[in-house]
Amino acid sequence: MIDISLLEHLETYLTENRLERFHNVIKQRTKHFTVATEDVFQLHNTSAVIRSCDVFGIQEVNVVEERNSKRIDSEIAMGAQKWVDVNRYHSMKDCMNSIREEGYQIVATTPHTNDCMLHEFDVTKKSCFFFGRETEGLSQDVLEEADVFLKIPMSGFTESLNISVSAAIILQHVTTKLKHTAIDWRLTEEEQLEKRLDWCKKTIKSYGDIIARFYEQR
Repeated sequence: MIDISLLEHLETYLTENRLERFHNVIKQRTKHFTVATEDVFQLHNTSAVIRSCDVFGIQEVNVVEERNSKRIDSEIAMGAQKWVDVNRYHSMKDCMNSIREEGYQIVATTPHTNDCMLHEFDVTKKSCFFFGRETEGLSQDVLEEADVFLKIPMSGFTESLNISVSAAIILQHVTTKLKHTAIDWRLTEEEQLEKRLDWCKKTIKSYGDIIARFYEQR
């Protein structure tokens, strides 16, 4: 359980603008959707996907690095990794098992299987959108486990988009559509409190000293 009095004390160290920003952003956060990237080679692509998740209110991102293990490019993510929870996996099997346990369906984003067009996608189901390697796409493991194959309609000669562009298009569409449903898509009250505390920790200098003094004075 979150110590509400501690949280309220910490938030007095934030400027009014920052505190208002936290409260407004947290109300738009969701775990109804999440994203998984599979062994993305170009570092800026993973970072850009994380940035898109932050922009469209997706709280969790799953990064699978079986072959390629690199740090997130802070310049591309533009600090988004501070506000979005990044879960790292060394195997796709572990990632998919975790996703299943959390009640998500696996959505394979691919231009090669005409199963479900983006505008037809059912946003009421908890979904994890999987994005694959730049040149190879999603692995056979993901394709075999997928519940849905999702396709962005395209009219040109090009068969596919950069994964960061695909992620942005899909997330913008599904989050906008979700907010027009009766689904309870927001974070729970406890999750919101946890995030507020986490964001304070990542924002306030001398966070540990402030907490120590707070409990000494109680």
